[in-house]
Amino acid sequence: MYPEKHLKSKSFSPVVRFCGGMALVVFTALLLSCWAAAQSSDQGNSSSAQSQSTQKPPDNTPAEAGGPGGDVGPMAVPKKKDSSEDEAPAPPKPKKVDNMPDYSLTVDVPVVTLDARVVQKNGLPLALPPDVAKDHFKVWEDGVPQKIQSVSASEAPITAVLLVEFAETNYNFMYDALNASYAFASALKPEDWVAVVEFDMREHILVDFTQDKQAIFGALNRLTIPGLSETNLWDAMFDTLDRLDRIPGHKELVVVSAGIDTMSHMTWDKILKKVKATPNVTIYTISTGKAMLTVADTGFNASPYMMKYVVADSQMKQFASLTGGHWWGPRFQGELPEIFREVAASIRNQYTITYKPSNTKQDGSYRKLKVELVGPDDKPLVIKDEKNHDIKYQIVAREGYTAKHEVE
Repeated sequence: MYPEKHLKSKSFSPVVRFCGGMALVVFTALLLSCWAAAQSSDQGNSSSAQSQSTQKPPDNTPAEAGGPGGDVGPMAVPKKKDSSEDEAPAPPKPKKVDNMPDYSLTVDVPVVTLDARVVQKNGLPLALPPDVAKDHFKVWEDGVPQKIQSVSASEAPITAVLLVEFAETNYNFMYDALNASYAFASALKPEDWVAVVEFDMREHILVDFTQDKQAIFGALNRLTIPGLSETNLWDAMFDTLDRLDRIPGHKELVVVSAGIDTMSHMTWDKILKKVKATPNVTIYTISTGKAMLTVADTGFNASPYMMKYVVADSQMKQFASLTGGHWWGPRFQGELPEIFREVAASIRNQYTITYKPSNTKQDGSYRKLKVELVGPDDKPLVIKDEKNHDIKYQIVAREGYTAKHEVE
């Protein structure tokens, strides 16, 4: 019989079986590591590609703004563009219209109006032929000769204020002065305007500007008995000049006073500045204190107290000289009527000179003036009378004026 056969596998030794198992494990591990490396490489490549697609390489081309480039773009340095790109086109010029003048913007320098009188040695006015007055008047401003525009004899109506002191200081003489002022009122023409103001501690307008002589006489007649002995001359002059400054044209201020100021609010410097700053006003002063000085010269009532009249006369003279007027110091009452007639004649016989100053600055400065009659040889003009004798004369005009002050 055939021996029993069993279907059995071929057997290996234990060492061989161990080695084969180890080889299988190593092979499997190698496969897994290769697969992992491949997966990691794929993810790195995709991330790098995405990063490269997000970041752009820096642009080295000049920035449009005109500044250097950086990591985050050009720096903020504005680039200047051509003016032709931003500026709007110029508007078309207006068409020229026939018969229409061309206008331009200019700064006009105010014309200076100066009144001058030619008086003889005795104080009487000297009338000049029109051609002589126009061709021979010369004006200097701060030493600089000016170009005169016009010279004409004054023919305008008088606009005057009669400022009269009425106090107990020198009543008898003042009363005669008031009576003599009738001579001034009588010489007025129908077209003239006159106001009468009296003052002691305060000024009082007796009659406003009028052409009625009877109203002027009536105002003077109201001054009968003074009530106070105080005289505020400077306050009265300041207020009167302030009112006159508002009236157009040339004005005259006739002051009849002893010239002594007792208790004004104004100081001497302020009233002097006001006189200089008020244009187109000529001041004529009549000092009634001269009679008191005459009495003092005789030895009666001579005292240091009388020195105030000397100072007052000096101040009254200065008011007149600064404005081109005249000062009178009568010693006796009998001189007063003739003085008032001279006042009227002086106002009538004067020349009006106009010029544009070479100094165009409107700075409010005070400018000194000098007026002369000059001959062809630039020397003082020689005037002769009918007997071929030289006539001694002088030019009376303002010593200066205050220029306008232009506010910027």
